[in-house]
Amino acid sequence: MSVQDSAFRGFANPVDPSPAELRAWAYEPDSVPLHTMPKDWDLLVSGDRLIGTLFDLAMDQSCPARRFALHCLYIYAADGIRTKFRAHPKRRLRKLVEQAERLGDEPMAIWAHNTRMLQARPQLFDYRDWCEGGLVRQARRLS
Repeated sequence: MSVQDSAFRGFANPVDPSPAELRAWAYEPDSVPLHTMPKDWDLLVSGDRLIGTLFDLAMDQSCPARRFALHCLYIYAADGIRTKFRAHPKRRLRKLVEQAERLGDEPMAIWAHNTRMLQARPQLFDYRDWCEGGLVRQARRLS
């Protein structure tokens, strides 16, 4: 039985969910609505420990929480780039961007493009776009 086949029973610690819990929730996001999660939950989960899971969820076109996962990828990228990769390893972000370019659909290709643009021109950072979901809600390629 896969995680998607079992009923999600909630987070043991919503501030620090496990990859399995996050994946299970992503396929049943109505089981624990986002508005009931801790303040800034998106910022809390957008770290190195869960980025692989979030990337997989964002790549899955059938994932009900795909937009949330993509939003977290934007947070992760901006956090890494803006801290000159003190917050997150440059190599990990590069590998995610390359994988999104190779295997991703249009939303993932746009994320990869925008991440490369921000890395080349950090002045493109806008908190609303990168950390509050603006680039997910209104998908566009930065130039």
